[in-house]
Amino acid sequence: MANILNSIKNHIRLCVQIVFTAITNGYFYGFATGRIYTGRSKTVCVPGLNCYSCPGALGSCPIGSLQAVLANRNYKFSFYVVGFLILFGSIFGRFICGWLCPFGLIQDLLYKIPFFRKHKNLPGHKALIWLKYIILAVFVIILPLFVLDIIGQGSPWFCKYICPSGTLTAGLPLLAANEPLRQATGFLFQWKLLILIVLILLSVAFYRPFCKYICPLGAVYSVFNPIALYRYQIDTKRCIDCGKCKSACKMDIDVCKNPNSPECIRCGDCIRSCPVNAIGRLHR
Repeated sequence: MANILNSIKNHIRLCVQIVFTAITNGYFYGFATGRIYTGRSKTVCVPGLNCYSCPGALGSCPIGSLQAVLANRNYKFSFYVVGFLILFGSIFGRFICGWLCPFGLIQDLLYKIPFFRKHKNLPGHKALIWLKYIILAVFVIILPLFVLDIIGQGSPWFCKYICPSGTLTAGLPLLAANEPLRQATGFLFQWKLLILIVLILLSVAFYRPFCKYICPLGAVYSVFNPIALYRYQIDTKRCIDCGKCKSACKMDIDVCKNPNSPECIRCGDCIRSCPVNAIGRLHR
């Protein structure tokens, strides 16, 4: 019994990720028929990256929703979507990335595949981590707002040209179930499929490359990490500066110096690795 409890404790994050992904993508009839769920819950955002067009999705992606509003010629700002991001960001920060994002779960599982030598970061990591902020500014905000078609309508640039989560969870299932869609695919889908394949291969060898370098939702939540209600603290009286927390951190953070780094996804590896229990949640 003790072994079972220890096993559950060691895998609690994985269990939460799987359960939350199943709940937010639980429209199994959609996967069977290749049809997108359009019920009332689709008007509600979920906290993680979760493609609206996924046949199983019961809620909307906040990044996709934000682009849809910005690109619409009748609306240029959404108090709901922005308020949603501020609310969840200010409470949880990037805890959402580590525990509640379906595409984060996929990357975690890929990294567990026992092939290739495992690495934390891609070469040029310190520069590449800024890429997600550029993608947020350019592809999620600026291009949908200012690059318009003949009727004054923008496009969801990130979803349309980059998002590998949409390709995996929406594009491929819909194509598998719909012959007319397969015949209509062209260069754009091939481009996005290439991005997905490259990212899958990188995720086997490098820990969460999409979260570290590309995800605009992670960029939003990272701004709140230092001030979120859910954040870490170091007991300096206990800390022996052994460096085990830094070694355990797959996001490559020096936890003792910066426990609330914008890159921290709150996976808890640093807490479990500390031999003197010097790392914990900040209690107010």
